[in-house]
Amino acid sequence: MKKHFTTMRLGLITTLLFMTSMLFAQTKISGKISDGSTKEPLIGVSIAVKGKVIGTISDTKGAFALTTSTPTPFTIVVSSVGYNTQEFIVDGSKNNFDITLSEQSIMGQEVVISASRVEQSIMKSPVSIEKMDIRAIQNTPSATFYDGLKNLKGVEVSTQSLTFSSVNTRGFNANGNVRMVQLIDGMDNQAPGLNFSVGNIVGISELDLESAELLPGAASALYGPNALNGILLMNSKSPFLYQGLSASVKTGLMNEKSRSVATTGYYDASIRFAKAFNNKIAFKANFSYLKADDWQANDFRDQSFLNGSNFNGTRDNNYAYNGVNAYGDETNVNMYGGLYGNGTPGTGANGTSQILGAIATFVYPANIPGIGGKSLVQLSGQTPKQIFDAIIPGQTNSNISRIGYNERDLASYGTTSIKLNGAIHYRINDNVEAIAQASWGNGTTVYTGADRYSIKNFSLGQYKLEVKGSNFFVRAYTTQERSGDAYATGTLGALVNEAWKPSTTWYPQYFGTFAQSALTNYATIFAGALGQGLAPSAAVTAASASTQGQFGAYHAAARTLADAGRLTPSSANWNATLDNVKSLPIPRGAKFNDKSNLYAIEGMYNLSQAFNNVIDVIVGANYRTYSLNSGGTLFATQQANADGSSNPSAKEFSISEYGAYAQLAKDLFDKKFKLSGSLRYDKNENFAGQFTPRISGVFSPTSDHNFRLSYQTGFRIPTTQDQYIDLLTPQARLIGGLPLFDDRYQLSGKSYVYSTVLANPTDPTKWQVYNRKEYKPERVGSWEVGYKGLISKKLFVDAYYYTSTFTNFAISQVVVKPDPAIAGRVQPYSLPTNAEKDVKTEGWAVGLDYAFPKGFNLGGNVSHNVLSDNGGLTSGQLQYNTPPYRFNASFGNRNVGKTGVGFNVVWRYQESFIWQSSFASPAVNTLQQGNIPAFSTLDAQVSKKVASIKSIIKIGGTNILGKSYVTSWGNPTVGSMFYVGIAFDELLNK
Repeated sequence: MKKHFTTMRLGLITTLLFMTSMLFAQTKISGKISDGSTKEPLIGVSIAVKGKVIGTISDTKGAFALTTSTPTPFTIVVSSVGYNTQEFIVDGSKNNFDITLSEQSIMGQEVVISASRVEQSIMKSPVSIEKMDIRAIQNTPSATFYDGLKNLKGVEVSTQSLTFSSVNTRGFNANGNVRMVQLIDGMDNQAPGLNFSVGNIVGISELDLESAELLPGAASALYGPNALNGILLMNSKSPFLYQGLSASVKTGLMNEKSRSVATTGYYDASIRFAKAFNNKIAFKANFSYLKADDWQANDFRDQSFLNGSNFNGTRDNNYAYNGVNAYGDETNVNMYGGLYGNGTPGTGANGTSQILGAIATFVYPANIPGIGGKSLVQLSGQTPKQIFDAIIPGQTNSNISRIGYNERDLASYGTTSIKLNGAIHYRINDNVEAIAQASWGNGTTVYTGADRYSIKNFSLGQYKLEVKGSNFFVRAYTTQERSGDAYATGTLGALVNEAWKPSTTWYPQYFGTFAQSALTNYATIFAGALGQGLAPSAAVTAASASTQGQFGAYHAAARTLADAGRLTPSSANWNATLDNVKSLPIPRGAKFNDKSNLYAIEGMYNLSQAFNNVIDVIVGANYRTYSLNSGGTLFATQQANADGSSNPSAKEFSISEYGAYAQLAKDLFDKKFKLSGSLRYDKNENFAGQFTPRISGVFSPTSDHNFRLSYQTGFRIPTTQDQYIDLLTPQARLIGGLPLFDDRYQLSGKSYVYSTVLANPTDPTKWQVYNRKEYKPERVGSWEVGYKGLISKKLFVDAYYYTSTFTNFAISQVVVKPDPAIAGRVQPYSLPTNAEKDVKTEGWAVGLDYAFPKGFNLGGNVSHNVLSDNGGLTSGQLQYNTPPYRFNASFGNRNVGKTGVGFNVVWRYQESFIWQSSFASPAVNTLQQGNIPAFSTLDAQVSKKVASIKSIIKIGGTNILGKSYVTSWGNPTVGSMFYVGIAFDELLNK
């Protein structure tokens, strides 16, 4: 004990001596910062010691003071948004600085971190990168910065609701994109149970956003799994550098003519406060709230393609009608197969056919002259099967579905978003900073997956502890997902029907009524024809023609009887039934009960100084665990029910994975060429380990011209849902790709590949038997060549070409298994698998920005993406979902004539393309009918800086020409929005 005490005492003395030496070695600098043209003092300018975490900002008079223990000489970096960054050497001979900053008028001067995990000029980035800084965010005409991402080069956005959009690049767009990674302050912003980011509904407040950097293409070599098509990094403002009070209020109108109420209000407000004390400790707090009535999905075209119909099908002319945004009408049963059974006349027991039995035993009453007491079969000379075929529509024309409900009657369109964020930053010394951060969001929105999901009162919390320096970081965080009152809208529609009358009752009523009416008419007309002296064969012809001519009437009578008393939105007990189904967890109801969590720890260390900066060396590692917890409503449980389905009372699975990487970079040929390479290894407990290398070279003959070539690799660990989902949806039962599902549902050797069933519906001998194969992580290798250049200091050029090869390409496969509950119906299962051959894509993009005199800027970009080799797959399996060409053009000025007035106009156009997804019906996917029409939009904003109240007033609109559009199959129709807002910033410069 004494020895330990002595050791502790010596350690304390040593620490005190060290701290004392630091105290005596401290250097104090001060000064004033002003605008080079107006000579006005600049507020909130960052003054930081280069290579350290220590720094400060200028006050309301432009003055600053900073004390540091960094030994002289050292460099201070002076920076502010919209101004050229300057550096000054502090060598002890001068401690007071009078600094003037000039406005940044030359393009391509931004600094980025995401491309190599270290700060570098965007001009010399080894890969493609897009960036939105504070000025770009302020200048966008979009209502939010997240909506403004769609104006970046090569970016595609799928809008599923006002507050839920999915960002993608370079093909294979999707709702809830699992090939893109989204990070906020280094934390993976995915919802653990969904495995993709939920847009920005519970993300970062715009007031707290410093920048957003987007890397298109593979990024797994540095950022790990799933960064297959790109990564979006959002960085919040440090409370040391962005202090004071700021607030924003925005309100406006949304209009789209097909909505229940065409024009509704839009309300968005946020507030931020940050404060630092002695440049040692700082905190910030953010709050934002958004409220609106959502865009509505109103596509009621028939997507069944059954009974000879197409998109022109209606409930009146297609009895298997399945409206795109109508729910409860997805399941169809073949009446011919249901009535025919096993083909044996009987009572319906043990698979026998009741209607064949009725035909075989039909005898005319004894009092009918000439035919009394004789059977229909005997008189007609027809077999029961021949009569059956005459009175029942054929197998390809007798599919029947129930009437569904429109999405607007089921979904929660009252969109809200609440975001809370707080952080405490503590500078342990000049080199190390500790951060404790908490973010929580709650909202209501609609998301399109295999169903249209009403994400009502959904919440996501992210909580982080981090220690970082200029050359390292270690962070641990957790993401806590809570589904709230979320429910599956399509499932809700189907279960409302079932709650009123089960399909096991409804379909027999329908079929029985139809068959009885048809048989009665056939027998009556046949008897009448015989009575008129016709030969039996002629009487059969007359009876058949009469019966078939009244099929429409029989269908109407059958549906009227089966639907008698059906619930409608105007029914007295409609709301009670709806609420009851929404309150019950899947599979008994439509409610999700997901409380899945993600736990992660990661670190990075820059070893370049250890090599005297002769070579740049970075190493890093991470570990994460997904803890699945949906109460059996979304994921499989470790113990299943007898039929293979999940047992809600059993525990669900957890998934662990880890990874590590290293990156080397070296300047060559008098720093005109930089070569860099990286290698990463990742391992998920359910799959084999994955290596992902990257190598790149940047040639810079001058600072204004930069040519790059890179080879990047990426991979996608199958998502938590791809591994363990077990969800019954209106279209199919979605199951994971792991072996346990094949065992539980006994699919191998006992089910059939759906595409072969669809191609040969009446010939089972041509149906391909399904047999499972190993499911592997998807991989991509991508070559890219690019150029970034600044011509005459006025024209900024950014261009690239890429070609990518995907191996083990992930696809969805649908198999069908006969349903023992209802004759004539099959149960579809949708599961992930891999393509056998490689899939190849290629594309290019060019962006041009020209700076005119007096601050006017004209910009434009075009991107082209194409599927160059489909690997022998159909479009329905590939789900490329990308327009061949996209165009953006903008014209604006941030400060016209130094008046404080700014404006920006943005035009966007994309070509038509085919969309495939699990939400579309199998027929739409297989027949490639999911066309998304071409559309263009025009957005504009005008702003005015009012320095006297430290505010910017902004008036704007999106899609101001009012031509509605959709971005993907089943998604809402997007109309126009017009808004006015005011943003206050305590540190706003004149």
